[in-house]
Amino acid sequence: MRYFNKFAPFSKHFYKQDACATFLAKKAQKNMDKNLAIARILDANLDRAREGLRVVEEWCRLGLENSDCTDKCKQMRQEIAHWHTSDLRKARDTINDPGTDLSHPQEAIRENIEQLLQANLCRVQEALRVLEEYGKLYDPNMGNAFKKIRYQVYILESELLQSYRYKKLINASLYLVTSSTKNLLKTVESALQGGLTLVQYRKKDVDDIIRLEMAQKLSELCHKYDALFIVNDRADIALEVNADGVHLGQQDIPISLARRILGPNKIIGRSTTNPQEMAKAIAEKADYIGVGPVYATPTKPDKQAAGLDYVKYAAQHSPIPWFAIGGI
Repeated sequence: MRYFNKFAPFSKHFYKQDACATFLAKKAQKNMDKNLAIARILDANLDRAREGLRVVEEWCRLGLENSDCTDKCKQMRQEIAHWHTSDLRKARDTINDPGTDLSHPQEAIRENIEQLLQANLCRVQEALRVLEEYGKLYDPNMGNAFKKIRYQVYILESELLQSYRYKKLINASLYLVTSSTKNLLKTVESALQGGLTLVQYRKKDVDDIIRLEMAQKLSELCHKYDALFIVNDRADIALEVNADGVHLGQQDIPISLARRILGPNKIIGRSTTNPQEMAKAIAEKADYIGVGPVYATPTKPDKQAAGLDYVKYAAQHSPIPWFAIGGI
């Protein structure tokens, strides 16, 4: 005997509907999960960018007393805050964030202000790149907005590091130029411990390998004490060891070439012996000048001493930092 279920066609139909509804519900849930994840990413990086900028802004304001850089930081923070909507803040879930306990040993080390600034500027730049990419999925205008801010931060970084170095240069009242000694590193460190903030490595009678190795050690030592480190003559070595700049003699490469090698943020000094050379160095955009030799010096036996008259002239007429040197 055969039995006929008159509801069978309808049961199959309802089953298909249920399966379709389940599929759509799962798909909708996945989309909701993706949207929530994107919102959390945006929220976290909006916080990260603003926090990093605030750290930089405080130094611009109270460390450098630079109102222009301070204003730029503030304007960017306000622009970022404009995008930090309540919807994105609601997505925050700090308790369940697996990244809150992650850290790197280097994050706990800040040896000087320059390192602190660079760490926070890199943090801001990385956050802005994330906002630029994920923002495209949230709002078509968000990606372009954060691309513009990211390039503004690159420009700020150049201005800030240049301003920071230049302020240290202006505030330096004593300039140590190294000479041949058996315990050079120990001697320089003693001077740094005493408060010296500007060191030039000068060594002309050794092979480049030895000069490079010592320059690297001195660069690391000076930066440990937050002091400026300058390499004599060699822009290539200055670039390689991350020196703060180079000092050029009258017979060395042009300032413009050194600037192309080192970039716009490094310090370039030029030796001068008279008002004409001083005027030329200033016109070529030297950051500072050496004035001398004030007295006869064994390091330059063929140079006639410029004397105190030129020192007085530099004090009265030089618009850039200058340092009396030679036989002192």
